[in-house]
Formats: sequence, C-alpha cells, structure tokens
Amino acid sequence: MDTSRVLTGIPAPVRNRIEAVMEAVNIVGEVKNPKVLASMLPSAGRGFILQAGKQGEPVRMKSGHEAYFDFTYKADFPEMQDLYKRAKLGQWNAETALDWSINVDPEDPNVPLLPDSFFPLDSVEAHGIKFTPKEKLRFKHSVTAWMLSQFLHGEQGALFAAAQVTESVQWMDGKFYGATQVMDEGRHVEVFHRYIDTKLNKLYQINDNLFTIIDALMTDSRWDMKFLGMQIMIEGLALGAFGVLYKNTSEPLLKELLKYVIQDEARHVHYGVLALREHFTKEISEKERTEREDWAFEVALLMRNRFLAHEVYEEWMEGSMTRKEWNRQMEAAPGLRDFRATMFSRLMPNLKYIGLLSPRIRKHYDDAGLLSWASGKNASQLSGEQMVADLDAQGAVQ
Repeated sequence: MDTSRVLTGIPAPVRNRIEAVMEAVNIVGEVKNPKVLASMLPSAGRGFILQAGKQGEPVRMKSGHEAYFDFTYKADFPEMQDLYKRAKLGQWNAETALDWSINVDPEDPNVPLLPDSFFPLDSVEAHGIKFTPKEKLRFKHSVTAWMLSQFLHGEQGALFAAAQVTESVQWMDGKFYGATQVMDEGRHVEVFHRYIDTKLNKLYQINDNLFTIIDALMTDSRWDMKFLGMQIMIEGLALGAFGVLYKNTSEPLLKELLKYVIQDEARHVHYGVLALREHFTKEISEKERTEREDWAFEVALLMRNRFLAHEVYEEWMEGSMTRKEWNRQMEAAPGLRDFRATMFSRLMPNLKYIGLLSPRIRKHYDDAGLLSWASGKNASQLSGEQMVADLDAQGAVQ
C-alpha cells in the first residue's frame, strides 16, 4: 500500500513513525509461516512500535534456554577443537594492540573517515538541500558514527548471545571455543565504545530493525535459533559491513581496529557454520528446518533495512525530504550498494552451506534480489587474514 497520499499534511516526525511501522509490517508479513510470525511479532512490536531500545533505560529480555552439562568432558568435535586452538592464538589486548594516542579529527578533509564517493551528496542537493564543505564533512562524520554505533549495539547482543550459546551448545569442544568468543565480543564492545566515545564523540541509538532481531533471538529458548540469529545472520552480515568500512576509511586507528575485529569475526561465523550444518542436516525434522529457513529470510530482510540509516535521516533530512526518497538515495549510493553486496556475499553462501537454502526459499531470496550472492565461499573456506588481504587488494569504493 502506498501511504504517501494518505499521510499528506501530517507533521514529518509523525508521518515517518507511521511509515516505519508500515515498513516493519510489510517485512514481517513477507513469509507466511505462522510460527515465524508468532515468534517475530512481539519483538517487532517492542522494536518498531514501543521503540524499547530508544527509551534511555536498560532493556530486560527474558530468556528460557537450557544449559547443557556434560561431565564426561569428551573431545567430540575435532574441527571445533582446531578452531579453539586458533582462537587462543588470536587473542589480543585492546589497550596495547591499538595506538589510542592517534589524534582523530572526524572533520579533517585530509584524513577522511569515508571518501566522498561513498555517499555522494549531489543527488541529495538536486532536491534543493544544499551543503557547505564543512557540512559535508559533518555529514560523513554522522554517517560513520551511526555505522559504528550500530556495530557497537550488535556486538553487545553478540556478547550476551555468545554467553547463552556457550551454556547451551552440546559439544564440549564447542563450549571451549564459545568461551573464547565471549571474550572476543567483550573486547569488541570495549573498542567500538572507546572509539565512538573518545574519537567521534557521537553515539546513535540502536536501529529498530537491529533491536527487533536481537530481541527475537535473545528471547528464543532454542539454542540453534540463537546460533542462527547471531553467528550466521548478525555476525555474518556484520563481517561484510566491517570489511566495507575497513577498505574505505583513511583513518588509521579505525582501520587497524577493524582489521583485528574482522579476524575475530571470521572465526565466529566459522564456528556457526560448523555447528549448524551438523545440526540442521542431521538432527532436526523437515518442518523444523522449514521454520528456520523462513526465520532466516525474515531476518535477512530486517538486516537489509538496518543499513538505511533512518536515524541519520531524522537528524539531517527530516522535513526536507520524504523517508521514501531517502531510502531511494541510500539504495543508490555507491558505498551503500557495496555494503549490501559485501554483506550478503558473506551471508548467502553460509545459509547454503548449513542447509537453509532449499528450492522453496530460494525463490523468496531471488524476489528480494539477494540470491545472486549465494555462489561464493562460505565461512569454512575463508580465514580472517585472507579476508583482510582481499580487502586491501580491492581498495575503496570508486
């Protein structure tokens, strides 16, 4: 339904809230699986309607998962055992590994956080919205701060989910590895918050789409759904997002920070595909697998909309441009196109590898324009070091 005519004359902030809720309803209604709808609607209500992540208060989420103890302590998953060994060698100290003495001026044109080509403002100015050279630098500062703020919020979700999965996963080797991921995620929260707080001085609230996903996976009692939501969906897409920012920024501290985080995240997604491929192909029924396919597709759509930066729109463009026109600008921007391509090139091969890309669901991904990225390498075929080398070879968006 096109709501633009119906909402004509309503103040922009109110109109935009209504349009945001309508977007959420459309996304949640894409898949007609009743169990998926039942599981997602409460989280969507808390995220999009109540905006629970934007009230300035800690958010309480009830989780009823089971902890799985094995008092035999047997070595039961050699590939995870190897991943655990690599994770121990890959630990780093954020205090000493990064040079926090580097001066970061978010509005220095000689050391740009993002290149002008990432989000060209020419098309925005065609709508009569004019930017001075100083305002263009401030806008890039806002976009970078928004992106890193969402990374920070996602890493907090990953920290809590990793702790829950470590309790719930059934392999002892998986528990050993999971403990290293909890440490990794705590370190990621530390470094992103420190960079935002001391270098950018600008923290954005959590995006409604991201809150909805975190709420849904944290409150689901099933360990494999937490794993799917965090290890495959959020971590997999974040890995692509980190990579795009890494190859585009000229700021040396941010670039080095992202290099370390990418290497950690590559292990995390590898852990997810190892555990879930075994589980989805051998342990669950066809009905259960179908539900997980539909849930993953729903989350993919929410994650796609997560990077439309509506919080930046509300700060800079509300009243001067409609939300729908902003969405078109974001979808066309070269940097954001690269974002989506890189994110989904990381996600889709992993869904295929773990058995959640059947012919039935492939049509949905194709209709959403996401299927073309399914033929790449999955996380078991890629190391963090190789990813960083590939990003260095690619260079920034042109």
